[in-house]
Amino acid sequence: MVVFFFFVKGWLVGALLLQNAETTVVFTGEDLNAPVKDKTEMSLTEQISQLESDLQELGSLLGKAERKRVQDLLKEEQKKVEKELAAKRLQQEQQARREAEPSSASKAAYTVKITSYAWDQSDKFVKIYLNLKEVQKIPSENVEVNFTERSFSVLVKDLDGKNHQMTVLNLLHPISVQDSYKKIKTDMVLVMCKKQTTKKWECLTSVEKQAKEKDKPNMDENADPSDGLMSMLKKIYEDGDDEMKRTINKAWSESQEKKLRGQEMMDF
Repeated sequence: MVVFFFFVKGWLVGALLLQNAETTVVFTGEDLNAPVKDKTEMSLTEQISQLESDLQELGSLLGKAERKRVQDLLKEEQKKVEKELAAKRLQQEQQARREAEPSSASKAAYTVKITSYAWDQSDKFVKIYLNLKEVQKIPSENVEVNFTERSFSVLVKDLDGKNHQMTVLNLLHPISVQDSYKKIKTDMVLVMCKKQTTKKWECLTSVEKQAKEKDKPNMDENADPSDGLMSMLKKIYEDGDDEMKRTINKAWSESQEKKLRGQEMMDF
């Protein structure tokens, strides 16, 4: 068997001469003057079209070949092309299916706010624990956590048919944005806020700290202790419900009656 190649007007032409010289198979290659297009630049449709043309030409060559060795070589190449063609067609079907499916965000029916969480701290980190059942089963990219120096936000997409969202503003102290990160654990998202200093946090946010300080009674060493008690009772009365107010009023009335009776006894 002899194989040789020659050029005709920029086209690469090969001639396959069988040993018995009774059959000559001529095939053509690509135009060498044409720009080369890498397979990675082709669309799936173009790649499938090229493979189908290759398979057709291999079939034509196989029909003309008479030598067993040549037939075996062509059949082997034919199987390779058929396998590649089947894989590309499957890839095309999967791509069409993905494009037809709605995105994860659009599939989720609605967004719910995460209101329940726990937190603690070490010298280096403030840790926020969010309990979300089976969160480890969704893609990690569905869990988004963004940080600023004084806040962080969490968005968990398409978990149990819902998006879960949480934003915490006005952190008590600034955090290091680049060193803060998330961890996804079994049924939990752990938000790791890197402290800028090792100072212990009294609360998670400055708003919580202000609320705690507001609730503290003003303690003046020189003030009458009964004044502090009265201030505390007044606050309890103002913040209490109707039942609490009735109880305080009753206690106050009874106290005044006892005080009055005691004064009358002294006058007598």
